[in-house]
Amino acid sequence: MDRDEPRFTIGIEEEYLLVDKTSRDLCVDPPAELLAACQETHGNSVAPEFLRCQIEVGTPVCADLPAARAALAELRGTIAEEADKYGLAPMAASTHPFAQWRDQRATDKPRYREIAESLQVVGRRLIICGMHVHVGVEDDELRMDLHNQLAYFLPHLLCLSTSSPFWQGRKAGLKSFRLTVFDALPRSGPPERFSSFGEFERFVSVLTGAGVIEDATKIWWDLRPSVRFPTIEMRITDVCTRLDDAIAIAATFRCLARMLWRLRRKNQRWRHYPMALIAENRWIAQRHGAAGDLIDFGRGAVVPFVDLVGELIDLIAEDADHFGCTSEVERIRAIASGGTSADKQIATYEKALKDGASEDEALKAVVDHLVAETLVGCRPARPGDKKPEMSVMPRPNL
Repeated sequence: MDRDEPRFTIGIEEEYLLVDKTSRDLCVDPPAELLAACQETHGNSVAPEFLRCQIEVGTPVCADLPAARAALAELRGTIAEEADKYGLAPMAASTHPFAQWRDQRATDKPRYREIAESLQVVGRRLIICGMHVHVGVEDDELRMDLHNQLAYFLPHLLCLSTSSPFWQGRKAGLKSFRLTVFDALPRSGPPERFSSFGEFERFVSVLTGAGVIEDATKIWWDLRPSVRFPTIEMRITDVCTRLDDAIAIAATFRCLARMLWRLRRKNQRWRHYPMALIAENRWIAQRHGAAGDLIDFGRGAVVPFVDLVGELIDLIAEDADHFGCTSEVERIRAIASGGTSADKQIATYEKALKDGASEDEALKAVVDHLVAETLVGCRPARPGDKKPEMSVMPRPNL
């Protein structure tokens, strides 16, 4: 390994919805004992979220992908086991098929009370969940440089993750309705570019000095460099229903960061395109997900996303081999051709209707599908399991 190469550590955060296994609706007020039991096993790796119907997990800072996978599998499994004691289940999807935002309650913590007061109805509507992937890059200037270039690939990562095709009991017509809700927040959407890490720090200091925000954690862009920790945090993706899909996307993001570092070592870089063009691809990804096209800016034409995925895999093949995650990266080809969680939710819904189910029954069938898929390949922590000895990812993220 090049002694100047960043460590490229990885950490993954996921947010889940807690559903009542009888009604299939969201649990508005889950028992405090549920969170306490999960934290007794996993400590601060499990945390409350803005709304009480949500729960957040974060892996340790991991040196490799198998460690991240094992941590997420245990976290999902433990939450499911504890939730089951109260007739509840975690659901890894970025929106609930029919739950109403007006019914939800905010978590009673100072930060969340302040957010609720600040954002008003915009905040109350946030019954959405996402996945965040941190990649460790120790050098501030390098982290900023990679951050600027990685923005190009954000729509591609969104296409692979879409899991929010329903909103308030209706098909939204978008594969990722979550971003439509989240984009109402200030300081959200595509990230700004900065010529240096110092310029980014000055940007943050203007906002904090004016009292608009307390710190940089309230910058909610699709991608952000950390001020407090040496990571680049990718935030655009929906939470993946299947664990394998989450790991595949995390592996791809990590490999993209290393690919751009390799270019830099050769005095090369990824071309900067106007952020308005990236925003256009972002919208296409929201609307169509993996089943659609994206604009190839170099060709000046739309290209089927499944074809772009093949090119992406080739682009980062050397990095996937370096990290030993070729099979995980290869999985994004299967996601692109076979569909994301959003595609499978819609298929489940339409099949139920075709089989004679009512609208209400079809939406509940989607919930059942999501609850089952969330736990594929997962198990709770068991006595005697080796505990990670690395630090937990920084919180909070909202």
